[in-house]
Amino acid sequence: MVLVSSLCGKIVPLSLKEYKENEGFKALEKALFKMKPEEIIDEIKASNLKGRGGAAFPTGLKLQFVASEQNDTKYVICNADEGEPGTFKDKIILDGCPFQVIEGMIISAFAVGANYGYIYIRGEYPKTKDLLLKAVNILKKEGYLGNNILGTDLSFDIEIRSGAGAYVCGEETALIESIEGNPGRSRFKPPYTANRGLWEKPTLVNNVETLINIPYI
Repeated sequence: MVLVSSLCGKIVPLSLKEYKENEGFKALEKALFKMKPEEIIDEIKASNLKGRGGAAFPTGLKLQFVASEQNDTKYVICNADEGEPGTFKDKIILDGCPFQVIEGMIISAFAVGANYGYIYIRGEYPKTKDLLLKAVNILKKEGYLGNNILGTDLSFDIEIRSGAGAYVCGEETALIESIEGNPGRSRFKPPYTANRGLWEKPTLVNNVETLINIPYI
């Protein structure tokens, strides 16, 4: 947590200039211009990064599963529905360094072949949601989100969705049901989200803390 929160409180959260002065988007540039998607996945696998949402599933394997699916439409979801009583680590990360979480999402999208993403945030975090909306708009304006990111073939956009206070929506399939406009109820598995997730399409779901690790790796 010390590493992933190292910029929190050090930079102005919505200052793209300050973020870039602290190596911001260097990892994305490396991924887009110097690496192949499979090389990114191999590097994440070699890091042994585990999911930080509670299940501790190997992140690299999750990326690999989604990447291996043959489908023109795939999604990346950031699970920020932090519903455990007294828990607010994800809020600290999002409030302090939203660009780095989004950078992790963009790298993940490139790795798995996704072109659209969602940040699903706890409904009790309205100020954090507003900050994320501003962060997304800044990055769209500066060419880090939208069509042909940094002049490449990668197109990826992000939408922010709020939860409605349901604890169960921290579980990835209930979260997906909620995004689709349904009651937040968990789905039976299989099929798994990597195969049939959001709107029956291959979907990568990762926690805030998991995603902010990816640019470092």
